[in-house]
Amino acid sequence: MADVRRSMRAYRAVLASRARSQASYRASFRMDLVGALLVGIIEFTEIWVLYTASDQIGGFTLAQIMLVFGLADLAFSLADLVFGHCDNLPLYVRKGTLDVFFLRPQPVLAQLVTSDLSLRRIGRCLVGATALTVGLVVNDIDWGVGTIGLLVLSLACGFVIFAAQFVMAAGLQFFLINGAEMTNAFVYGGRYAATQPATVWPRALLVLFGGIFPVAFAAYLPVSTLLGVPSVAGLPVWLGWCAPVAALWAVCVAWLCWRWGLRHYRGAGG
Repeated sequence: MADVRRSMRAYRAVLASRARSQASYRASFRMDLVGALLVGIIEFTEIWVLYTASDQIGGFTLAQIMLVFGLADLAFSLADLVFGHCDNLPLYVRKGTLDVFFLRPQPVLAQLVTSDLSLRRIGRCLVGATALTVGLVVNDIDWGVGTIGLLVLSLACGFVIFAAQFVMAAGLQFFLINGAEMTNAFVYGGRYAATQPATVWPRALLVLFGGIFPVAFAAYLPVSTLLGVPSVAGLPVWLGWCAPVAALWAVCVAWLCWRWGLRHYRGAGG
C-alpha cells in the first residue's frame, strides 16, 4: 500500500505540473477550451436539427434524446479526458518513446494514460453536463433513490465502457500500421452511436454496439429504463440496470487486447 500511495503522489504531481503548464498560456488555453466547446455544440446542434424536423425518431422525442445525448456525451468526454491520450500510442511506437516506459517501475498503461493531459477537453464535458441537466429538467421523471442510483450507475458504467474502448484501441495498435483511423471508427463511432436511439440502428450495428462494444448500455438502455420507454423489440425495460455487466465485459475485452498487444511488442527495433 505504501508503494501504491507513493505512485499515486507521483502521478498527481506529474499531472498537476502539466495542468499548470497549459493554464499558464491563458490565451491559448481559452481558445482551446472554446474550440472544444464549439465542437460539442455543433454535435448537439445536429441532434437538435434532426429532432425538431420530426415529432420523434426511433420512439424518442427531442426532450428524451437530450437525456440520452447528455448522458452518453458526458461519459465519453470524461473517458476522453482521462484515457484519450491512448491515441498517442502509435506515435510513441514509431518514435521509440514507448521503450522508455518499460524501464520505469510502473505499469505501462498507467504511464500511457498519464503521459499527457489535455485540459481543453473539459469544454466537451461542459456540453454533455449541460445537455444532461436540461434533459433531467424537461422530462417527466419519477424521482427517487432508484432513479438517482440508475443515473449515477449509468454515468459510471458509461465512463468505464468508453475508457475500455480507448484501451482496446491502443492494444490493437501494436498490430496495426498507421491504423488509428480504423480503431477510431468504433471508438468515436461508438460515441456517436451511443447518442442515438438503438431502435434506428440496423441489425449489424445492434450486434456491434449492443454486444461487442456495448455502448448501448452507456445511455440508451438506462434512459429507456428511467423513462419507461420501450427499447428495441424483444428486450425487457429493466435491461438498463445491466450496465455494470456490459462495463465488466468491456473491461475484460480491453484487458485481453492490451495484454495481447503488449506481449506482441518487441521494441522500436522490430
